[in-house]
Amino acid sequence: MIAVTSLLDPSHSARVTELTELLDSQFGLNEVKMTPYPHLTLLTAEIPDMEELQQYLQETSRETEPFTIRTTGLGVFPGEKPVIYIPVLRTAPLNQLHDRLHRDISEMSSEMGIYYNPNMWLPHISLALGDTSPEVLGPVLTFLFNYNFNWEITIDNLTILQKCGDYYLKEDEYSFGRKELSL
Repeated sequence: MIAVTSLLDPSHSARVTELTELLDSQFGLNEVKMTPYPHLTLLTAEIPDMEELQQYLQETSRETEPFTIRTTGLGVFPGEKPVIYIPVLRTAPLNQLHDRLHRDISEMSSEMGIYYNPNMWLPHISLALGDTSPEVLGPVLTFLFNYNFNWEITIDNLTILQKCGDYYLKEDEYSFGRKELSL
């Protein structure tokens, strides 16, 4: 299973990394670091022909102009190991990109991640997952309430993350917009 994501710009990537480091040092929460790049996941899929996906993402990225997303507040996906995240507000450019990716990649995929269906997708930036518990949730949220999560982030890439051992590592990254040739 691969993830098609957008890596965050350097400023917001540094903010998320700082927060995940603090959650590690203060609460021992470090499993979110299995993906060492702060990102927004657009979808997950099982892809038999990676070359086809790479060509598709390269072309789609060329045809896509950078756009801005907004975040606000904190969110929690409940469960035995709650996920703590920063919600991303859905906008027309984000929805259009997501819908296009989901529609086209589903045709080349043998399996799509159910939570990334356009009708179910809740875009977010994960801060803690995998090693959380209901008992640590209150103290972690109280700690995070000291931070402002009203951010504007430029989305300017599509990136494939692939599981390698215990980590999800960057396979390929495609920048948005057509590159002009120098004469």
